[in-house]
Amino acid sequence: MPLIPVPDDQIATIVTSLEMRERPPLRPAPPSPLRLTHWPAPASDKYKALFRRVGEPWLWFSRLVMPEDSLRRVLDDAKVEVYAATDRAGIELGMLELDFRVEGTCELSYVGLVPELTGKGNGGWLMAQALGLAWRKGVDRVWVHTCTLDHPAALGFYRRHGFVPYKRIVESFADPRIAGILAPDAAPHIPCLGALAR
Repeated sequence: MPLIPVPDDQIATIVTSLEMRERPPLRPAPPSPLRLTHWPAPASDKYKALFRRVGEPWLWFSRLVMPEDSLRRVLDDAKVEVYAATDRAGIELGMLELDFRVEGTCELSYVGLVPELTGKGNGGWLMAQALGLAWRKGVDRVWVHTCTLDHPAALGFYRRHGFVPYKRIVESFADPRIAGILAPDAAPHIPCLGALAR
């Protein structure tokens, strides 16, 4: 079995896509001190700040480098819904983004909480919120993707909530830490092999 070298300035990951083809049984959401706040057409800087806060440990960077007009086309689209998970003081600690732009389908584009909340049961609460919002009239498929850069429990988490894997691809991209898009110490579990920007 041949191994394929990855250049030092690149990162490779295996992306797994998962789907639900029918609405899961309705269950009460686990308790959480968080609440979900709808952000219709959020300001780009506010959105990117939360995106970075939630995603930097997992090398989320796509929305940070997206041209402003492209980002606005997503955030201003009425078929894309963005929510912030906030604590009692109103501090944003997580995000949920649902994309209904393909008829009959909802993509859970981004689902995540800040690392400090990992392992405290809030992920189950956020997924219950996501599924409650995703399954609406006219939707017959909800899907999500995760990759080997995400939290090690992510794939199992989605499967426990009823998602079934259906496709796997290999993706490679320039390491966003090298270009200074993300902090040099982001995702310390993923070695940075290239020279960091100064």
